[in-house]
Amino acid sequence: MSPKGQSRRRLIATATTLLVLPVIPRLAMAGTILAVRTWPADEYTRVTLEMDTELKAEHFTLENPNRLVVDIQGLSMNHAISDLVSKVRPNDPYISSVRVAQNRPDVIRLVFDLKQAIAPQVFTLKPIGEYKYRLVLDLYPKVAQDPLMAIIDNGNNKDPLADVLESLAQNSPDQAPIPSVQGQQLPPERAKKGTNTPPPPPLASGPESNRPILIALDPGHGGEDPGATGRAGTHEKNIVLLIAKRLKKLIDAQPNMRAYLTRDNDYFVPLHVRVQKSRRVKADLFVSIHADAWIKPSARGSSVFALSQHGASSSAARWMAQRENDADLIGGVNLGSHNKQVAQVLLDLSTGAQINDAIRAGDHVLNQLKQINTLHSKQVERAGFAVLKAPDIPSILVETAFISNPEEERMLRSPAHQDRIAQAILGGINNYFASNPPLARRA
Repeated sequence: MSPKGQSRRRLIATATTLLVLPVIPRLAMAGTILAVRTWPADEYTRVTLEMDTELKAEHFTLENPNRLVVDIQGLSMNHAISDLVSKVRPNDPYISSVRVAQNRPDVIRLVFDLKQAIAPQVFTLKPIGEYKYRLVLDLYPKVAQDPLMAIIDNGNNKDPLADVLESLAQNSPDQAPIPSVQGQQLPPERAKKGTNTPPPPPLASGPESNRPILIALDPGHGGEDPGATGRAGTHEKNIVLLIAKRLKKLIDAQPNMRAYLTRDNDYFVPLHVRVQKSRRVKADLFVSIHADAWIKPSARGSSVFALSQHGASSSAARWMAQRENDADLIGGVNLGSHNKQVAQVLLDLSTGAQINDAIRAGDHVLNQLKQINTLHSKQVERAGFAVLKAPDIPSILVETAFISNPEEERMLRSPAHQDRIAQAILGGINNYFASNPPLARRA
């Protein structure tokens, strides 16, 4: 056979071999799990799978016993997904255990053994910040936790707030009683030498004077959203939660005040839910607690913000509001279940009275903060913070210090300074209510 014929024969043989090769399965192109995180909380448990590509997931629930089954396509077993088994914590209120297996060549099946029936939400998030694609599994109870009942459960039978909140929970908002507040003096044991915290405000009494002032405390960020991070690795979400818990103890120790936390642990709460919670418990004041950050480590000081409907009071305030509003994108909101009208309705309903009261409250808090720290801004700044858009509750956002400043980061890590911050905010709250009756009760 001629060389030309031999060459042609080899070409035909090669082509035939290629035709009979098996199709490369999708398993070879499988995505990779980069990290697995769990965030258990009484309100809901979140499980996050971070991946290098967006993958499709299907889920269903089973009863007797209760289970959640999640099938993830285009995925194969690796060390990270296997680690999910060890991520389940014994105190998780929803998950008792999890099983992971290769269900089909390109499908991983997760089976969550549950402690109670759930209403799951499963959704994906696009890359943002340091995160790649995320598959989020939110395990909610079938009956959502009522923040009013949460306050009652954390109290005792002698708490005058409990009876009122129980009545609120059993009646519609229009029918619920709104008693006035009876002023009382600070107990002798609270009047510690060397503190500048003013006594509780002497408020007018009325026929139903057993309802304390209720302060909604909102520790910023949480869960998937760490907030700002200092050079020493300090996460904003952890510091502000510690400060909020200290402030709650100080408020609860006063005879005519109680505090409610929008989150009491390390989990993510969407911004509009924080607003809804404070409205549900009929809070008289909303205080969101944060720790500032800037690109230059020299930035320092405390500041207070109120809502603006007509632009920010400064470029820095505008940048700050955008950074805080991005918390929903970082923390991960299920846009499929989120009522997109909520944010716009809250903004449209926000009144000048709420904003004016917020500015007055912010002024009082600033006057107390300047006694323990430099002020970054000597007046209350204003911008379109989503978390401040309750239409009927004076709402302020306190930036306690710059966590991006190494010196202030060290201060924020100090329990003694955390207590000073809490005392200062309490002092501002007391001074505000001493001259401004709760807005919710002005009818």
